[in-house]
Amino acid sequence: MQNWISLLAAFKQKQIPVAFITVTKCLGSTPCVVGSRMLVTKNKQIHGTIGGGKLEYKAIEEAIVALNENRIIESSYTLGPEFEQCCGGKVEFIIEPMNQSPELFLFGAGHIGLEICKLLVDTPFKVNLIDSRDDWFENLTLDASITTHQTSETDFKTFKDAVKWGSNCYVLVLTHNHAIDFDIIAMALQHETKFLGLIGSKTKKVRFNNMLIKDMHIPEGMTNVVCPIGLDIGGDTPKEIAISVVAQLLQIHYKNE
Repeated sequence: MQNWISLLAAFKQKQIPVAFITVTKCLGSTPCVVGSRMLVTKNKQIHGTIGGGKLEYKAIEEAIVALNENRIIESSYTLGPEFEQCCGGKVEFIIEPMNQSPELFLFGAGHIGLEICKLLVDTPFKVNLIDSRDDWFENLTLDASITTHQTSETDFKTFKDAVKWGSNCYVLVLTHNHAIDFDIIAMALQHETKFLGLIGSKTKKVRFNNMLIKDMHIPEGMTNVVCPIGLDIGGDTPKEIAISVVAQLLQIHYKNE
């Protein structure tokens, strides 16, 4: 018998996304029982079984969908001729994607950046706060859940290495320097992100768009960058702007759930 708690803990420690399949109902003759479980990784590595055959094949395919879309899937199958089985029973199961919490990489530990960090405590977001100013974090008091990264303006590779790019990656750019903002945006556009946002005016967006197209040869320019960031709810203090940005991040995260 699989020790599912230990196995799930091992995948979580390694930050490997998995889909956890649990059989919730069996009616009639079936190749599994209620409580049968199986783990599926993105490369279709499996642990455990829900009975094999075409039922398991279908479950694995749905598990990949659940992982790619980061959403829970409930399924029901009647085991008839199309399953090359004559059981005639019915199986229901639930697929839960795990280890795919949204992760925010926030460039710029200024007033707005710090307020965003405070507001995201106790939400699904794992927050990484990144700044290039020397000794900037020494006098800041942050929640223990916030991970800080001290980067270097002279070694731009440190910015890139701080980010875990992918479908769960959210990037916000709010640094103290427009030149750094541009470099980070240009870098991020070459990687996969769920959300890429830049603080600034419409004028800044137009300027960056032209630079991306003409200087960086990125034909889409700022098409895939949200600028200005935040929902249009009013208010212009750092805390009010942070509230609008956090609301936008949560809205995007929960849209598929």
